[in-house]
Amino acid sequence: MNYYLDVLKKYVVFSGRARRQEFWMFALFNIIISIVLRVVDSFIGAQIFGTVYALAVLLPSLAVGVRRLHDTGRSGWWLLLGFLPIIGWIALLVFYCLEGDKGDNKYGNDPKLAPSHA
Repeated sequence: MNYYLDVLKKYVVFSGRARRQEFWMFALFNIIISIVLRVVDSFIGAQIFGTVYALAVLLPSLAVGVRRLHDTGRSGWWLLLGFLPIIGWIALLVFYCLEGDKGDNKYGNDPKLAPSHA
């Protein structure tokens, strides 16, 4: 849960690096919350909660995606691959799954060397 909240605290921070764990834990909580809100929306017959939530987490999602790309040594502009159906999505998925650069890179310090959330 800390990883999810940390991403929200860095609402529009596009600089720095994000570990795989931070990115994927945020994605997991996002999916769970979206499913729950979709169920709630279906009970009330509207799509208000899901839509508001999606808009609220749009910028944090983009920011953590850019920071994840930075961790692999890529520019945040690679996020634009998401506009290419299938091939772009697969490429981004591969980049998100790759291990980050060991040590510092031009985007910041190695997040694995930072203190853990434990």
